[in-house]
Amino acid sequence: MAVNYTIVADVVDIRSDIPKPSDTFWVDTNVWYWMTYTKASVSVSPYSGYQARIYPAYMRKALSNKSKLHHIALSLSELSHLIEKTEREIYEKANGPVKPKEFRHNLPHLRKDVYDEVNLAWTQVKSMASELDITIDSTLSDKALDRFETQLLDGYDLFMIETMNRAGILQVVTDDGDYVTVPGIQVFTANGNVIKAAHAQGKLIDRSVAPTLAP
Repeated sequence: MAVNYTIVADVVDIRSDIPKPSDTFWVDTNVWYWMTYTKASVSVSPYSGYQARIYPAYMRKALSNKSKLHHIALSLSELSHLIEKTEREIYEKANGPVKPKEFRHNLPHLRKDVYDEVNLAWTQVKSMASELDITIDSTLSDKALDRFETQLLDGYDLFMIETMNRAGILQVVTDDGDYVTVPGIQVFTANGNVIKAAHAQGKLIDRSVAPTLAP
């Protein structure tokens, strides 16, 4: 079933956008995964090949053009989960099904490989992006829960977007269409379904075109 996105954020198509020195991006975990994990392009999980190609290319342009990149320490939990899951799927493709906890506990010789991949990926994240402070307390959780009613994000992303808000960052690079339900931000994406919906709803912006000034 196709996702029916209701777009309230502004959407930028990174397939044609050029990052600017004035840009300040928070970079979502899925983008770090495709940019830093050595086996992202051979993952057996369903994904579209554009992700491992377009997002790293855009982020390299952002770094080259002196855009500011930010990460949140909480992303390590998501990134390590994704990498461990992919490592298990790659093992399963060659050896047959294994449950997550069996993979973690019964195959200790593979744990070092998983750790090395996570460590390498996270070291790259920290070298490319500045960390945003996050304090998960009752104030943050209450604000995240307030968002939950109208902004269609999962639990992790509620904390991410609230941390972005506290830091005054309005630009996010992500393949996750859920972020388009957050008002007042710019979503930089290569997600075709999101871009198509944003175009249809008048929320797709082209930053190469100078705004027309009213007379």
